[in-house]
Formats: sequence, structure tokens, C-alpha cells
Amino acid sequence: MDLNLTGKRVLITGGSRGIGKGIAKAFIEEGARVGVVARNEAELLGVQKELGVKIYQSDLAQYEKREQLIKEFVQDFKGIDILVNNMGASFGDKILDTAPNVFVQAMETNFIASVHLCQLSSKYMIENKKGIMINISSIYGKEAGGLASYNASKAALISFTKAFSSEVIQKGIRVIGIAPGAIYHPNEVWKNRLAQDSHFLENYARDKIPAGRLGTTEEIGNVAVFLASDKASWIVGTTISVDGGQSRLNF
Repeated sequence: MDLNLTGKRVLITGGSRGIGKGIAKAFIEEGARVGVVARNEAELLGVQKELGVKIYQSDLAQYEKREQLIKEFVQDFKGIDILVNNMGASFGDKILDTAPNVFVQAMETNFIASVHLCQLSSKYMIENKKGIMINISSIYGKEAGGLASYNASKAALISFTKAFSSEVIQKGIRVIGIAPGAIYHPNEVWKNRLAQDSHFLENYARDKIPAGRLGTTEEIGNVAVFLASDKASWIVGTTISVDGGQSRLNF
């Protein structure tokens, strides 16, 4: 299926590894022009060599860095068509063991940064009368599970996605979201779990995921490019779970 994404200018945060890298690869395969941003220079250089993307090294937890990023991307690409907010991290522990400032840190990284980037990008999309924003949250933004500070920030992102979509759809901008379940990629979290138990992945999949396996970054990328295409033109404001049936929600 030709999704008509050739030449589209795509910015992906947290794009140097994992889900972000999988999304970048999917857009590259569709002929889009892609820029990725992350903090780790070595990982950025690696994804640049592998995929041929434009790279930006930045800590987007900082207000000024977000403004600088959008300015540089628009200068480099002469505009922006698609923004994918994928940056995020887990913070804290059990609620009674997590200081309030850790909740603030989680909200800044996982929520406020995405809100701000949507605001900054919308200026150019409104001028162009067209644009797509995809916010990557989590099934744990919809239901219990994981760390409370992470869940709260991702729940806020899902709510924002719906609210902002209603505000800008008449300006030609679609705002949508993806809520991944457990997605395997060789990061430190999965490596540590496997080091402690070599059967962790198969046991986790058996106990938690009806499909019987963890998802892949490619499967998230496939959903992202579809949502960014005109084939998904009537999908507005919703956050789609992509989880192999892991979520326990009925809706």
C-alpha cells in the first residue's frame, strides 16, 4: 500500500533506539525525510549511519532546547509535516517511596515536553494548513500497571492528545496517539531482566500477553506510518493500543 508519505518532513523525538528508531525506519521506507533527536551522541551517530536520518543531539527536558530544536529542524527541512513525540522515561518507585519532585520530573519529560513541541510545531502546520502529530504514550496511561509517576504522565498525554485534536482539526492538523504494550528492544531494562532470568521474556509473554510474545518496534512503526497517512484521515484524537491484547480494557 502506497501511503503517499514520500518527501514528508518528519521529526521524531527519542528516535535513536527502540520504538523511536523503529518509527524512523518505517518512515524512511515510505520515502519520508526524517530527523531524529536524542541525548546520546553515539546512538544518534549509529542511527544516522544505518538509516541516513538527520540527527539532533538535545535534552528536551529543557524549555530552551525544545524551542531551538523546532527552529533548527524547520530551517533544515524548510518546514515540518509530521511530529512524533516518542521521548520518555520511567522515574521513581512505589508511591510512598517517590518524592513529589520525581513526579514533577516525570511530567516534564513525558508530558510537558510533548505539549510544548506540539505547540511549537503547530505554528508551521497551521501556516501550511496541514500536519500530523503522533504522541506515543503507553497502555499504562489507560490502566493500572508500571510506576505511578510514569502512568500519570502518560495518562496526561492521552488526555492532551484528545483535547488538542479538537482544537486544531479544523486547521488541518490531526493529533493522534499510540499506546504500546510491552515492546522488546535490547535496552538496559530488558538486558537486566534477562540477566536475572534467562526465561523472563517467554514467561512474561505467557503470563501477560494473549498473543504469546512481546511486540516489535517494527509493529509500532507500521501503525505510526498508517496513522500519518491520508488512509487514516478520519482518526482524530484517539490513542490506539498496540499491544497484542495485553491491555485489559474493554474499550
